[in-house]
Amino acid sequence: MHIPDGFLNAPTAATMGILACAGVGIALAQARRHLPPRKVPLLGLAGAFVFAAQMLNFPVAGGTSGHLIGAVLTAALLGPSAAVIVLTAVLLLQCLLFADGGVTALGANIFNMALIGGVGGWLIYHPLMRLFPGAFGRILGAAFAAWVSTVVAAVACAGELAASHTVAWNVVFPAMAGIHMLIGLGEAIITALVLAGIARARPELLDLPAHRTSAAAPITRARREGTGALVAMGLLISLGLALFVAPFACPWPDGLVKTAQVKGFADRESPRPGVPTPLADYRMPGLPTGLATSAAAVTGTVVAFGLAWGLAWGLTRKDRIAGQAGSACPTVSSRGSGERI
Repeated sequence: MHIPDGFLNAPTAATMGILACAGVGIALAQARRHLPPRKVPLLGLAGAFVFAAQMLNFPVAGGTSGHLIGAVLTAALLGPSAAVIVLTAVLLLQCLLFADGGVTALGANIFNMALIGGVGGWLIYHPLMRLFPGAFGRILGAAFAAWVSTVVAAVACAGELAASHTVAWNVVFPAMAGIHMLIGLGEAIITALVLAGIARARPELLDLPAHRTSAAAPITRARREGTGALVAMGLLISLGLALFVAPFACPWPDGLVKTAQVKGFADRESPRPGVPTPLADYRMPGLPTGLATSAAAVTGTVVAFGLAWGLAWGLTRKDRIAGQAGSACPTVSSRGSGERI
């Protein structure tokens, strides 16, 4: 669903850019207030996993593929502001390093996938989580929210294309909504499977009642080491996906590209506006195709890990300094009532 350059006119691109900047700014402010320093490595891990998983296109129907967005998955584990930060970092990396998504459409892509996916998905997931307590409720709620947010993001994309006079609304809306109802099923299934595995292996990450700890509980050395082991294992899994699975992803076009081909506006795509992209199309210069894809995927996974971690590290710097000085550092759960977006 990465909109390329040329699909949006200047007023629409500018409007979406302003909305995206405002949404990301609010998410950063919320994370600065509520993100515990101990969760900083988990944002890096989420960035690495989402980047690697987004490379694994799966077949849908009619020669169309889809891929995980990962916003609801991240929001269910770390909260909506963290999801916005992680998806924004991934989208920036994809756009500027790999030419995946247009520079002029970056605001629209962030709005559709990071804000609608992360915040909109959370607004669906959170009440369902409360209505159906326990692991089952969290998995069910996240799966449904993942499906809905995928479809809503596709509808928003259709609206942006129609507002840009790229294609008529009555043409693009049913096409985008219809195919993303199927892609959303893949998003829901992957989200549910990942959360089910986490619920079994590390239930505390889902804040299950039997594993809750006090927000004011001290961060012991054992807990820090446990987080370190989790991050190391998760990063290893993400690198494994990038190295061994990404080259075998479905080569079919995704929902937006297929819609553009079928509805006749694919030729609206324009060259990138002078922004260098050293690893365009996920290729490494001088390497054969399969190996180049693996190398580019591994590079992107590592950079996504560092970028998301770095953003979160910068946001929690004051908390760490205050903690080192002996001041109280509240650790309010981002999944609880402490965070409002």
